[in-house]
Amino acid sequence: MEELLNNKTFAVHGAAAAASVALGTAVTYPLDTLKVLVQVGSTGKRPLAAADVYHRVRVLSGYSGLYSGVGWLTLGRTLGLGVRFGAYEILTAFYKDGREDDHLLLSEALLAGFASGTVESFISSPFEMIKVRAQVASASGNMPPPPIVEKSAFPPLVSRLLPRYSLDMNAMSKSMGLLSTLTNRNGNILDSLKEYPWMMTGSGKPPPVSNVRTLSEIVSLEGWTALWRGYRSGIVRDSIFGGLFFGSWQFLHQVMINWKAVNMDPMPRYDSEVGPLSPVAVSLSAGVSGAFAAAVSHGFDTTRSRSQCTVLPKYLSLERKFLKWRKSGNRFERLTGIHPADRNLLLNGIGLRMARSGLASSVIVGSYYFAINHMVSS
Repeated sequence: MEELLNNKTFAVHGAAAAASVALGTAVTYPLDTLKVLVQVGSTGKRPLAAADVYHRVRVLSGYSGLYSGVGWLTLGRTLGLGVRFGAYEILTAFYKDGREDDHLLLSEALLAGFASGTVESFISSPFEMIKVRAQVASASGNMPPPPIVEKSAFPPLVSRLLPRYSLDMNAMSKSMGLLSTLTNRNGNILDSLKEYPWMMTGSGKPPPVSNVRTLSEIVSLEGWTALWRGYRSGIVRDSIFGGLFFGSWQFLHQVMINWKAVNMDPMPRYDSEVGPLSPVAVSLSAGVSGAFAAAVSHGFDTTRSRSQCTVLPKYLSLERKFLKWRKSGNRFERLTGIHPADRNLLLNGIGLRMARSGLASSVIVGSYYFAINHMVSS
């Protein structure tokens, strides 16, 4: 253990990996913001365009709105990618154990990628949840109503669960109008309604997602389990992405190895005898693999983003649990977490995600190899 801690090579690789992830995230984050807003803001009758989303964010939040939540994503991707590549290296080392040429089969790369993506999903889910909420808030024009000071023996439930949110008295007045057929003998009916969980906003609806975006607000209103909301679609998305990314990257890597070995005399027996590939070629192959994996797994990414933007208070979750609430949709949709209402929206923003994943993969791999070569040579 002491040798590992004192090994400078380990520290160099860790620093290079963290710096490359931060650079890739910073370069591609505006694309991710536009992608998320297109996914969660589109409806079956009105799909959003990236230009419209960009204009809305720029008007409401300025150019800085395109980077809302970038810190959470950087931290989450640093941990998630570290776990993904670490699990992949461990599994592939097990596959290659005992082989003279350290050759890895394509099927083995796929299986290792599927497993590593599944592990990554659990690690990065809480950070992604807060990131998505911050991105939606940057394009939301719904501001909380001004605070209203009232003398009440019972503080409203909303003041305990969401301290920064104020009760919408206009919505409460409309709800009171629906009860006009009741007698007015009970003078505390307004205060009594405030204590019912479903009247915490005054309208019987959950608060808007723009008002439940910080970690403390999410945990207070929705509970700790909300940080892993949509875990079914998240696991399917990340496992497919990891498997296809590493599988296609391994395929392209082997193609480049064979191409380089064609003109060598004598022909190399093992891949290790071919020598290292060009960092540019490795970076481009990683970008192609990332774009391909993003295209195949995009439908589950849309489902995950839309589920994370659904505010579900704890009392509703408990109610569904007690009533054994059955999810709608066919068996495949229930297994993967797809909502039937989202069937026609699964491909929204696929171009943005392909561009973001491809560019991010290329930048991360390219900057990592550049940093390693520079720091090792120095």
